[in-house]
Amino acid sequence: MQDSTTALALALVLASAAAHATWNLLLKKAHRQEVFAWWLSGFGLFGALPIAVVLALRTSFEVVGIWYIIATVLLHICYFLFLGRTLARSDLSLVYPIARGFGPGLVPILAVFSLGETVTPAAWVGIGSIVVGIYTMAWWGQLRQFTTRATLFENLPGLGYALLTGLCISLYTIVDKRGVAHVSPFLYLYLMTAGVAVGWLPYIIRNYGVAGIVHEWRGAWRSVIVASALLFLAYGLVLTAMSITDVSFVAPVREVGLLFALLLGALVLKEWVTRGRIIGAVLIVAGVVLITLSR
Repeated sequence: MQDSTTALALALVLASAAAHATWNLLLKKAHRQEVFAWWLSGFGLFGALPIAVVLALRTSFEVVGIWYIIATVLLHICYFLFLGRTLARSDLSLVYPIARGFGPGLVPILAVFSLGETVTPAAWVGIGSIVVGIYTMAWWGQLRQFTTRATLFENLPGLGYALLTGLCISLYTIVDKRGVAHVSPFLYLYLMTAGVAVGWLPYIIRNYGVAGIVHEWRGAWRSVIVASALLFLAYGLVLTAMSITDVSFVAPVREVGLLFALLLGALVLKEWVTRGRIIGAVLIVAGVVLITLSR
């Protein structure tokens, strides 16, 4: 039974990783990325309302779950804000892997202390392999340049926000693990999405105005609908996986989405696949295998 549960959780997380990489591709191609990102939550608020109503009537909801929803909404708003400032202050290839890699490195440690989970030595090696793989993909051939005085000080603000982004990822992962124990995963996700859409709206209006929001919808509404559905599916699958297995297993395996992003970048965006990215991809796959075999 344990093996079948692990296999199901792995399948859910891998499907989630593919969906996550795809909606990130659509976000990358957007004209105003912050407005496009807000529309993902904004459209989800109304587009998924019928499903949310059915889930609310047919699934359990414990009152204590409200506090976890509030916490994850606040953390996700901070995540989007920090991510936007990260990308505005430094190169995507430098800070995005740091943001995504820092979270999985923290989650098992937080899970041990806050959730009482155990992590086997093989799983620790697998987690380390995933994190090293992410950094290898980002820094191969750039380390000498990065460590020069001028480049280091130039990238410090972006790196700081990247670490804050990773911290938000690790914290909302722990919160969500507890939250789905009290609220069904997809209903939890809908309420989180609605909270982010409402809570983030003042920032978007102040920076882009209502006209900017409308203009982005008119120019990219098809992509918004597809990306919103994929975002909802991606995190819903992760929450479902966390409801049946340990978060210290789910969080690192999610990072296999970087492989899908690498493939999409090469095939769709015609990006050059460097040796460092290939080595990093191999390390990530090895980490996923180690974590899976350690269960």
